[in-house]
Amino acid sequence: MEVACRLAADRHAAVTALSVIEVPPELPLAAQMPEEEREARSRNAQARSIAELYGVSLTTRLRYARSAGEAIVEEATDAASEIIVIGAPRTQATHSRRAPGFGRTVDFVLKNAPCRIVVAALPPVR
Repeated sequence: MEVACRLAADRHAAVTALSVIEVPPELPLAAQMPEEEREARSRNAQARSIAELYGVSLTTRLRYARSAGEAIVEEATDAASEIIVIGAPRTQATHSRRAPGFGRTVDFVLKNAPCRIVVAALPPVR
């Protein structure tokens, strides 16, 4: 969020903070997921605090989706976003042949976004 707010402050732009709750396929998209909703509200409150520090206008959005990556790309497309700033924990190399990467959500966004993307590396997942 800090990266997005810094970029927005420099350009006198607004930020939309999108929280996506991924709903498992065995549940309807309208399923109640109170723990995830509570976490999303907490992230939105943190986002508001950071935006206020930078003097940036912030809109928060919450979407329920089967895939966070698809929801992010759809939101960016619908809003004609100029840039997506997405946080991604660094993953550790495993015994598989796959190189360390960012994960399926960021990979999907990188391949399908209609605009520029900034990936802000977060601390490694434990």
